[in-house]
This record gives sequence, C-alpha cells and structure tokens, in this order.
Amino acid sequence: MELVSRGAGGVAGLSGSGGDMVLKVEVLSVDDDRVRFLLGGVDVAFTNALRRTLIMDVPCMVIDDIFFFDNSSVVPDENLAHRIGFVPLRTDLDRYALPGDCDCGSELGCEKCRVVLTLDVAAETETRTVYSGDFVSEDPAVVPVSPSIPLTKIAPGQAVRLEAYARLGTGKEHAKWQPVSTAVYQHVAEIEVDEDRCTDCAECVKACPRNVFAMEEGKLRVVDVNLCTICGECEKACPVDPTAVRARPLDDLFLLTVESTGCLEPARLVAEAVRILSVKLDEFAGKVERGETEDVIDVYAVAEVEKARLARGSIEDVGGDDEDAVSDVGAEDEGDVDSDVE
Repeated sequence: MELVSRGAGGVAGLSGSGGDMVLKVEVLSVDDDRVRFLLGGVDVAFTNALRRTLIMDVPCMVIDDIFFFDNSSVVPDENLAHRIGFVPLRTDLDRYALPGDCDCGSELGCEKCRVVLTLDVAAETETRTVYSGDFVSEDPAVVPVSPSIPLTKIAPGQAVRLEAYARLGTGKEHAKWQPVSTAVYQHVAEIEVDEDRCTDCAECVKACPRNVFAMEEGKLRVVDVNLCTICGECEKACPVDPTAVRARPLDDLFLLTVESTGCLEPARLVAEAVRILSVKLDEFAGKVERGETEDVIDVYAVAEVEKARLARGSIEDVGGDDEDAVSDVGAEDEGDVDSDVE
C-alpha cells in the first residue's frame, strides 16, 4: 500500500500525467508584493518562457533621462543618475504607452509616454539625507514605490536640483526596467511512502531540511509537498533497503513564485506576462503557417545620436592633439549635465 502526495495542486488534479495536457492554475497565496501559484498541464519550456517574459517583456516605468541644474553633493552626476535610475516607480500601464508605440516622435516624450519628476533639496543648517520621497511627480500615480530610499547626503550649503523624465521600458533593454525582483519556478514533487515497508522510525523527518514530513499519531505524513526541493535526503536517511520513501519531480506541474519590485501588483504582472506571451505565440504560429520560418536578422546599426555620443566620449575622434582632446572632454563636465541613466 502506498501513500502518494502530489501537493495541493496534485490532489486537485492539476497534474496531467498519463493523459492529455490541459493548462490549469491554482493560486496558493497572494499579497501586495508576491504571488505563489501552481501551473499544471505544461512542460518546462512553457514555464520557463513565462518566467522569462515576466523578467524581460513586461514594461514598467523608471527614470531614464535627467537634467542636473545643481549637484554640489559628494556624489558625481553620473553616479547619482545611475542610482536614481534603479528607484522603482509605481506604473500605470493603462494610461501610458511605450515610447516606440507613441506618435509624438519626441526624444523626451509627451504626456502620453513620459512623466516628469523634479527634485529640489538643499541643506541649510545641518547635514541631511536626500531620499526618493523628495521627488515631486507631475502625476501623483507615478511616484517612487518607497519614499525612504537614500540617494545621497548633502552638507550645509549644498543642494541637489534636477528634472527627471520617466518612461516605460522592458528588461531586455536594461535591467532597471525589470518589474520583478524574483521570478522562479520549481518542479512539484510526487512523494511516495510505502506504508507496508515504512518502520515509522522518523529518520526522514530528521533528515529533511525543509520540514516536509511530520509524525502524526505514530505515522509518517507529508505536511507540505510544495516545500520539497527533491534533494533526496529522505531517501538517504531511510534505513529500509530499498528505501520506503521516494520523491520524484512531476514533469507537468510547477510551483511559481513571482515577487514584484512594487511597480505593479503581482497579479497584474502575471496577467500581462500571459497576454504578451500569448501574442508572441500567435505571431509565431502565424509565421509557421505562412512558411515564414527564415527571418533575416540585419546587422545592428548604431543610431546617429549614439554615434555622436560615442564620438564625443572618444579622445581619438576629437580634433587636435591629445592634450587639447583631454581638455575638451573635461570641459563638457563643467557645465550643466544632461545625463542618460544607463
């Protein structure tokens, strides 16, 4: 006689082993920042595609361009711009469009595709810390997720004054646009206990690092199979030969954990990822049906603005001898700085 535990999802029939594959979802927990759910009836390829879509393709709003009017703090403009660029912002996907989808054609965007935030902080009599909460946004819905992220410190007489432009982007463009801090999946285990051969010695209970097992009324029981990482310690600890406890991964049932940076609610994150993945799959299926299976990838061409920027930053491309070139490059840093947050 065997006791088989497939977890909350397995018992509910999420696993489709031995039959037709049907996509099923069961939400285990959800809060303000994280969602855990079981995904059944799919394989590793689909599950990993969903995970990668969450990381790389769901857009969120972050600061991308900054104009510094005054920065007398000890943190250089480019370092401060880099730090500000990784401050997560609340995102409204229904009101704003990706720059590539907006018809404004402006480098800094318009009210449909960007939000302007200003920072104007000065220290008068004592040293103070500049926080993300000091930003003032033109849209109250697009503000830093946390107001307590420290950006820099300023002493009396110092100030930080800047204008920042936030826009939508995706993680495949830059890591600062990744809307998740965690997006992982694991195989759900199927644990088999041979009750006829099990001696109820509790050795597997002691060996399990995740407290998957427990003794109830002198009998071995599986407490939460979703905690099992299939490490095999229970099988090694079992004194019976062959072992009375076996754990194996199910091929079509996965536990996904998605944690948002706070820019979007976790449920909205997953819904957007599913929508985007569905669009991509439909597009791919259409190409296969039309026989368009050999796309030509053109050599990447650097945009003119990037060419100019590279030229300005390269001593070899600046006219005159090396000393003049170094002087010219340094002179650009003395005035107001227009920093792209890289």
